[in-house]
Amino acid sequence: MNTDQRIIECVPNFSEGRNQEVIRAIAHEVETTAGVSLLNVDPGEATHRTVVTFVGEPEAVCEAAFRAVRKAGELIDMRQHHGAHPRQGATDVLPLIPISGVTLEECAEMARQLARRISDELLIPTYCYEASALRPEHRNLAVCRAGEYEALADKLLDPVKGPDFGRRPMDERIQRTGATVVGARDFLVAVNFNLNTTSTRRANAIAFDVREKGRPKREGNPITGPIVRDADGHPVMLPGTLKGTKAIGWYIDEYGIAQVSMNITNLAQTPLHRAFDEVCRCAQNRGLRVTGTEIVGLVPKRVLVDAGRYFLEKQQRSTGIPEQDIIDIAVRTMGLSELRPFLPREKVIEYLIEDAAGSTAASGKLVEKTVRDFVEETSRESPAPGGGTVAACMGALGAALGTMVANLSAHKPGWDERWAFFSDYAAQGQALLSRLLRLVDDDTAAFNRLMAAFQMPKKTEAEQAERDRAIEAATLHAAEVPLETMRTASEVFPLCKVMAAEGNPASVSDAGVGALAARAAVVGAALNVRINAKQLHDRAEAERLVAEAQAMCSQAASQEQEILSLIDEKL
Repeated sequence: MNTDQRIIECVPNFSEGRNQEVIRAIAHEVETTAGVSLLNVDPGEATHRTVVTFVGEPEAVCEAAFRAVRKAGELIDMRQHHGAHPRQGATDVLPLIPISGVTLEECAEMARQLARRISDELLIPTYCYEASALRPEHRNLAVCRAGEYEALADKLLDPVKGPDFGRRPMDERIQRTGATVVGARDFLVAVNFNLNTTSTRRANAIAFDVREKGRPKREGNPITGPIVRDADGHPVMLPGTLKGTKAIGWYIDEYGIAQVSMNITNLAQTPLHRAFDEVCRCAQNRGLRVTGTEIVGLVPKRVLVDAGRYFLEKQQRSTGIPEQDIIDIAVRTMGLSELRPFLPREKVIEYLIEDAAGSTAASGKLVEKTVRDFVEETSRESPAPGGGTVAACMGALGAALGTMVANLSAHKPGWDERWAFFSDYAAQGQALLSRLLRLVDDDTAAFNRLMAAFQMPKKTEAEQAERDRAIEAATLHAAEVPLETMRTASEVFPLCKVMAAEGNPASVSDAGVGALAARAAVVGAALNVRINAKQLHDRAEAERLVAEAQAMCSQAASQEQEILSLIDEKL
């Protein structure tokens, strides 16, 4: 997956949990919106409520959410609704959650725009809550929903209790749809920590040690003494050690163990790995051990990647290893597979999106092929993949070799005090490798775009003009992609130079091969820049592209020679 991809999650709650036709119709609106992956539909009969989970790029997710709200407003009549869960609208609550490449503040602004659109176009009153709240008191969902649907008529015109958008007297439309609460919040991780005990009391004690709310302060005996209260009669609380967490202890018959069950509501304050370490510490202080961890529901990839890097750093090991290996460290360290196998492709949101989009080996991506398949595909009687693609691949191999030397150096016996130095370079190498791998497919895609432009109709003057514009744009793009390959591959030289000078002496030749591969990438990509620039009508732009390419070729030759000279001295 492109690590720069912008992804958000939406988890709307609809006030219908029994009529499957209505539920399917709402889910269909999400499922048929381009750019969105529907991950889960969870109806509850007793609560008379369905939770739908979907993810995708922000614009697509907001569009899918709007369509689902519209359909719910058409099919659900709040005058007939009764259930165990608090509610005040057909679409009761609609949070947007940043997953990748999007900040919480950006999600909050999207939520406000979505709330306004729902009010303007669907005539459904809307509140903004949590991070998107327009009034401080509305950060709390319970305040927005106070009195539920039955109190809505009295709240609508109230300047304090009324909605943020669509404030008007109760009419038949509002009677049917109620009001919707739209917001933005951080991703909530639900996690259970397994203990080597059957005691709920012991598990609760650990939960009180760590949860933000903590435990009531007592006089004398901290367990049985009378609770200390403030002037208003409220219990005085001793806060726990983990901000942004809620936790309790319970016993699970199915597993025969007690667990600390926790919701991490603020991953910036308390990442999963910190919660794990703290629960382990508090359990050990009480004579217990955490034997494993159970993640409930889905998790963003960054949660596991951050955890894996954290545990690698504690071991003084390089973090510049493939992402899959980093996640495996997190899974093993926290015992995520103790109760049942933890399968990242079934639990990590980004991987589910990839699979839903068919972004696997079957998708035809060159980087997903085996080495043999890639080489044989290149050898066939088709012009793509061609030299530009192979140049990007050579650059990726150069970055991989430099990264390998950095990782070997980070773990070399006797060099422990330098592990962080080499780990930083290995991480830089992994980033370069990822960028160059993307360019492998980008180059072939650029060629295919150019071929598509040549196939455009040209029967009329208008069609000919449009075709000419498309060819010029596609030709420019076909030159810019290998130019980007050159820029990126050029960044491999500093990595290989440091590894040749400072890295493990036993691997100095690998740093040299990395430099050779990087120069092959630069010179090879330059040929593709030149052949495409030659076809451009905009000669000034063509000359600029070629001049930049030639300058990088000259610099690459100097850098390669400098690195090879270093290696000659060592050999």
